[in-house]
Amino acid sequence: MSSPDAYEQGRSGSRHAQLGGSFCTAGVKWYGSNIANREKGLPRSILMFTVNDPDTGAPLAHMSANLLSAYRTGAIPGVGARHLARKDSKVVGLLGPGVMGKTTLAAFIAVCPHIGTLKIKGRGRQSLDNFIAWVEQTYPQIITIEVVDTLEAVVRDSDLVTYCSSGATGDPSIYPIVRREWVKPGAFLAMPASCSLDAGMEQPDVRKVLDNTGLYQAWFEELPKPAHHNVPVIGVRFMDMIAEGKMQLDDVEDIGKIIAGAAPGRRNDEEIIIMSVGGMPVEDVA
Repeated sequence: MSSPDAYEQGRSGSRHAQLGGSFCTAGVKWYGSNIANREKGLPRSILMFTVNDPDTGAPLAHMSANLLSAYRTGAIPGVGARHLARKDSKVVGLLGPGVMGKTTLAAFIAVCPHIGTLKIKGRGRQSLDNFIAWVEQTYPQIITIEVVDTLEAVVRDSDLVTYCSSGATGDPSIYPIVRREWVKPGAFLAMPASCSLDAGMEQPDVRKVLDNTGLYQAWFEELPKPAHHNVPVIGVRFMDMIAEGKMQLDDVEDIGKIIAGAAPGRRNDEEIIIMSVGGMPVEDVA
């Protein structure tokens, strides 16, 4: 397993979701992932989903979950942007022109209708060309698409930033980094994949939001330390920082509380907010 979703979802069991106040279901999400699959002509992630009747246990469906997982993964940055991005956001910086990049961009556009510029960085020309063709066909309101060569160009002057690339784990120095000097005031960064931060981005004036605080606490409890060496999402780095005494648990915020109105959304047009997206299979079930 080579991704945070792989770690969490690969060990997930039954999940329950209340839908529409009356219909209850149960399901299991299985995440198989190996970055070496590319050498075999296979997707990095091969996902399955089973839905069961909660009363009888009878299977209602056993299906591929790649599309389901892609939409769920992208939706969470969109939910974050709804509450935490500036409403006048116009420029997206995106690393990783893959399926997760598509669904994250789609979610951003759904909640930030003024987006008109996309800066994108990818590994190969074919994936970039395919992504650009999809954007041009699907979102004609994006009138400027710029292929960039550096992470700095992805981040600098962007209102919304997301890193959606996969890679090896074990050494945070090889994870894609965000440097404070690149980030414009008021930017919202949603990170559903590998990411590291410089010292400036770790400072208290950068708001740090998690998709589920308990998820990261559970990871941290089980993982060898430093945990961010093993699960590369930035929320795990926050757990390491708490253990190192560099911040307190109260310094990280839960997006669920923000959605419920128990904590504030964006407080002003200047604050920088970064949200870690680890992935929860209960969202797939729902």
